[in-house]
Parts: sequence; C-alpha cells; structure tokens
Amino acid sequence: MVATDWTDFYGDVSEAIPPKMPNSRGNPVNTTCFVDANHAGNLVTCRSQTGILLFVMKSPIVWYSKRQTSTFGSEFVAMRQATESIEALRYKLRMFGIPIDGPTRVYGDNGAVISNSSIPTSSLTKKHNAICYHRV
Repeated sequence: MVATDWTDFYGDVSEAIPPKMPNSRGNPVNTTCFVDANHAGNLVTCRSQTGILLFVMKSPIVWYSKRQTSTFGSEFVAMRQATESIEALRYKLRMFGIPIDGPTRVYGDNGAVISNSSIPTSSLTKKHNAICYHRV
C-alpha cells in the first residue's frame, strides 16, 4: 500500500509521547491489531458484532467484543475503537519502559473502510462515520 501524505489535512501531527516516560529497557516489541465487524451475525437479534484483538509480539493482550447496529458504520466504529485501544496500549508500554518497534499494524477485512480511511478526499455523509474516519 502506498503511503499517503496527510499533512495538508491534519498538519504536522505525531504520536503522543508521555512527558515523564522512563528510559526504555530491553528489546523493542511490535504491536499488531486485528479488527472486524460482521453484519447481522446474531441470528436472533440480527445485530452486528465488533471484535478487536491487540497483540504485543505474538501474544494477545487486549480483546474486545461488542454489538453494533449497521455494517459500514460498525466497521468504522470498530476501527475507531481499535485506534483508541492501540494508543492506550502504546502509551502504557512506554510508561512501563518497554520500547516499541515502529507503528502498529492494523488488519481489517472491509475493503470500503480500508479504502475510505486511506484516501484523504473521502466524503462520508453520516456524521458519526465522518467522526470515526477523522479519528482513525
């Protein structure tokens, strides 16, 4: 995938680094996140289900599951929730003095969400989807 320049939209932003972070010790770790939402997966209520798995190295550290209401919206909400979980985990690891190797890789299976969240000129009509888009 080609990296997109987002500075025109969001300026020169960077990850929040804890101000009183201890010195890093040990070998750097990598983090990976898997995000998915299924449409009407519950056969009784026909609601969508969101799932998030966060790994440090190859160990699952955070897992999250929640019911949602729509397909495209639930995928974007899941991606926003995953983004917030990733930020919290990376902050916590740094405060423990654990060095992090590069960005967190995020994997999802919804092509529309992936393409819309990687194209700066995407326009979304629903406000809650647009908020999730800008957060991601």
